[in-house]
Amino acid sequence: MKQKAERLLVMGFVSTMFLIALLFFLLPHQRFSELENRYLQAAPHLTWDNLISKKYAEEAEGFVTDHFPFRDKWLWIKSTAEKYRLQQENHGIYKGNDGYLFEKFLKPDYTKVQQYVEAVNQFASNHPGAKMTFMLAPTSVGLYPERLPWLAPSYPQKKVNQYIEAHLRNKINFMNGFDFLEPHATEPIYYRTDHHWSTYGAYLAYVAYAEHKGWHPLSQKKFLIETVSDSFLGSYHTRSQFNGLTPDTIQVYIPRAPLKTEMYITDTDQTVTSIYDKSFLTKKDQYSYFLGGVHALMKLTTELAPQQIEQDKLLVIKDSYAHNLIPFLTNHVSEIHVIDLRYYNGSITEYLSENGINDVLFLFNTATLVEDEALLKLNK
Repeated sequence: MKQKAERLLVMGFVSTMFLIALLFFLLPHQRFSELENRYLQAAPHLTWDNLISKKYAEEAEGFVTDHFPFRDKWLWIKSTAEKYRLQQENHGIYKGNDGYLFEKFLKPDYTKVQQYVEAVNQFASNHPGAKMTFMLAPTSVGLYPERLPWLAPSYPQKKVNQYIEAHLRNKINFMNGFDFLEPHATEPIYYRTDHHWSTYGAYLAYVAYAEHKGWHPLSQKKFLIETVSDSFLGSYHTRSQFNGLTPDTIQVYIPRAPLKTEMYITDTDQTVTSIYDKSFLTKKDQYSYFLGGVHALMKLTTELAPQQIEQDKLLVIKDSYAHNLIPFLTNHVSEIHVIDLRYYNGSITEYLSENGINDVLFLFNTATLVEDEALLKLNK
């Protein structure tokens, strides 16, 4: 009887593995996961170089993992099981108080941070005639560490910002996001399920930058504030797959005195007449409603009356925190160039020269800055 039971167990296991393998080859493979908001691993290419460098093995493992049969259902089951186990962390995302999700932030490698800062310093030295501002915004875990689960580890982002400020040269004007966000900490500055600041948080940053530049920032009364989505579950939800969360709302600030802005997207060689892409409001990545998501290079041209123009040209070197802030800047700058160094591989020096730009805004969030080596491309 025992041997028969063991045979049945082995046969059941082998049959299950065979069925899963069969489904893996028969079921269609998706290229993009709406649930996880990312491109899935493509089929690996077998070459001698890939084999020797172990790249083939890594890509093969990623391909199998990403296309495992009914992956979305397994992720949901895993998330539900962890919810009933009262687990407060999943894939580096904590389930905090007041409905907030937070990304784990540990002490960064200051050797690398110093390299990034030196790259910015060198860039400023290479362009002595340009005015440069570096705005560094904390993420939600930096501003609300007290909302983390009990005993959850977290390194103070304020220390990172202070370190960067201390090591940037005097030629670069540093704007510490803590300075203009902390006074409004009880207000909805950040999305609860996403790593970005809300449109209101971006508005506060816009006001601080405008005042820093000597412009006249528009008051909130000058905008029609419209809710364009009440179903936004952002990047932290995507990574953690915690369920039972209350979605965020996305707001847009439309100037009551209408502006006409054209946006040229170099990646696609396309000119659009709106800086908002409503098609993303029906997708998982709703934040890409602002500027149509991530692009290597964009140019925004706005028709402004002479009395509205505070500045002719501005180059914004940024991460995605800039996406819901840049629309505010179009009220003051007639030509805004936007570069994302993660995807742009051209020479910034040549670009400044060719376009006659003498004013640069660096805009990053602390968590992205300490992990991304893109700034090292500044002086290529």
